[in-house]
Amino acid sequence: MKIFKGILILSLLLGLSACSSKFRTYHGPEVTRIVVLKGERRMLLYHGTEVLAAHRIDLGFAPAGHKQFEGDGKTPEGRYLIDRRNPDSSFHLSLGISYPNAADIEAARAAGKNPGGDIFIHGKAKPGQKRGEDWTAGCISVSNREIERIYAMVKDGTVIDIYP
Repeated sequence: MKIFKGILILSLLLGLSACSSKFRTYHGPEVTRIVVLKGERRMLLYHGTEVLAAHRIDLGFAPAGHKQFEGDGKTPEGRYLIDRRNPDSSFHLSLGISYPNAADIEAARAAGKNPGGDIFIHGKAKPGQKRGEDWTAGCISVSNREIERIYAMVKDGTVIDIYP
C-alpha cells in the first residue's frame, strides 16, 4: 500500500510539473508567414491567406524607421526568416530573426557602423525588470504565454515580413 501511495504521489507531482512547462505542442495548420505591422503594434501569423493568430507587440525603444546599426533601438523592416530558437532566453523563450541581411550589413558599413544583430521575437522581461511600451533594443516582444504558443507554432525557416 505504501508503494502504491508513493507511486500515486510521484505521478501527481510529475503531472503538475508538466502543466507548468513553457514548452507547448501545436497540431494546427502550418504557420507559413509572419507579418509585423510596427505602426499598429500587431503581429499576425498566417497559414496561406488565413490569419491563425494575432498578437499585440512591443518594439525597440525607438520604433520609427528601419534598424540601421547596433544600439539605435529600432526594429528592422523588410523580409527576414526565423532562423533559430533560444529555449533559455533571458526573455522566457525566443525565436531569432535573420537580421542583418547583406543589404543591412552594407548600409551599416557604408555609414562606418556595426549593423548589430540578435533580433528576436521574445517574451517579457523577468520579474523586477518591469518595462513600459516599446522597451526592447530592437526585438519584438509579446507576453510570455503568447511566446509559448508562437514558439510551438513557428518553425525555423518561416518568412517574417516587418512593415513600418
